[in-house]
Amino acid sequence: MTDPIADMLTRIRNASRARHDSVDVPASKLKLEILRVLKEQGYIRDYKLIDEEKPQPTVRILLKYGPDRTQVITGVRRVSTPGRRVYTGKDRIPRVVGGLGVAVLSTPRGVMSDREARRAGVGGEVLCYVW
Repeated sequence: MTDPIADMLTRIRNASRARHDSVDVPASKLKLEILRVLKEQGYIRDYKLIDEEKPQPTVRILLKYGPDRTQVITGVRRVSTPGRRVYTGKDRIPRVVGGLGVAVLSTPRGVMSDREARRAGVGGEVLCYVW
């Protein structure tokens, strides 16, 4: 697998469309930070590490749904890939779906949402869009 972040986002998208309650993904520090941002923004219910003693721990993501089991995550897009890195300055941080979605950025101050990056006045690598 050349892009583990894209794999995680695809698993979340597929599980959400199939109306699963949770999905398991191989864990990494960057994935946990992205999940922290998604939880803070209200796109997932929670996440927790399972099988921590194994060489590759696993994270279980608890998906969130609205009334009548409508999807909270309607779209996910990987922006920066291993073959094409996408960086943005503090003045050009993108707005996702007119501000209704969230862009996840990796900045010198850590992984944060587009709103937090604008507030902090930092740019960085645009990891993904979620709406």
